[in-house]
Amino acid sequence: MPDALDVTPYDALLLLSFGGPEGPDDVVPFLENVTRGRGIPKERLKEVGQHYFLFGGVSPINEQNRALLDALRKDFAGHGLDLPVYWGNRNWAPYLTDTLRDMVRDGRRRVLVLATSAYASYSGCRQYRENLADALATLEGEGLELPRIDKLRHYFNHPGFVEPMIDGVVEALADLPEDVRSGAHIAFTTHSIPTSAADTSGPVPDHGDGGAYVRQHLDVARLIADAVRERTGVDHPWQLVYQSRSGAPHIPWLEPDICDHLEERHAAGVPAVVMAPIGFVSDHMEVLYDLDTEATAKAAELGLPVRRSATVGADPRFAAAIRELIAERAAVERGQRITPCALGSLGASHDVCPVGCCPARTARPAAAGADSPYA
Repeated sequence: MPDALDVTPYDALLLLSFGGPEGPDDVVPFLENVTRGRGIPKERLKEVGQHYFLFGGVSPINEQNRALLDALRKDFAGHGLDLPVYWGNRNWAPYLTDTLRDMVRDGRRRVLVLATSAYASYSGCRQYRENLADALATLEGEGLELPRIDKLRHYFNHPGFVEPMIDGVVEALADLPEDVRSGAHIAFTTHSIPTSAADTSGPVPDHGDGGAYVRQHLDVARLIADAVRERTGVDHPWQLVYQSRSGAPHIPWLEPDICDHLEERHAAGVPAVVMAPIGFVSDHMEVLYDLDTEATAKAAELGLPVRRSATVGADPRFAAAIRELIAERAAVERGQRITPCALGSLGASHDVCPVGCCPARTARPAAAGADSPYA
């Protein structure tokens, strides 16, 4: 058994995720949670929920989070890390507030949070921090002693996140018919967000067209494309594209959409495409429906061979990366000087989200950042 890792001052890890329905009766209540405050009629939610009903009303995200929890606990145990791991969701059970309440009652006082979003953006970072602040406010109202909460830095360029995706693209290329393989185009996909949210993602000095959200994805795409070239000897053309748009038509969102991109590449004579969902940690609904169902159907309509590469999921290298990030952050909290692990041109992300980072349209308290009311 290895020597125990020192993660002082932390006494727990919280896996914080989006959540998803686990049966047909859950779909509309889940979507009501997701869209709360927007005034969307129930009949419209039933229409939106058809994506879930195609899969028996079950989102794969909860089971994938259970697999990640298992991978983390096995990795921790194998490396002498005695750190309990909890799980809470934004929109479905186990709910974040309930999990934090359990953690307080279990005596947890310094909590690290791992969000299942690797990149900087409002919905992928600050909104989770707002959820944490809401949960802490509820516990404070119940008279409970509040834990101090910190959030692990963005891990988009950590080797343990990037390397499984490189393997996935190489394997997807190898699965294409040999006569189209060398000319295949790689479409790196991520969730489209409003351009206004992209432009203000990340710390204020970095704001600009696309903000940190686009810059981080482009850096990861380059890393993967370069590694694929080194492994295969083929320099595949690539582009960052978007999927899963859900906003009003008059609001500008990041483009091009993956289906439009497939049409454009086919018209340009590309013989095949690999869709690489680098913006997603696991194969949840946006991957299963928007890529495996909708985009794949569009490719079939065009007669364009496509393959979809794997997401990171519960890959042991990702679990190891989380352990390394925990040890790294703990060392920083103890005042030690460390060299954070990161690939690419952007370097390691900040440990503490600064004021003005990924702002919301309406200001709300957010925990685990420089502007936290619960420091």
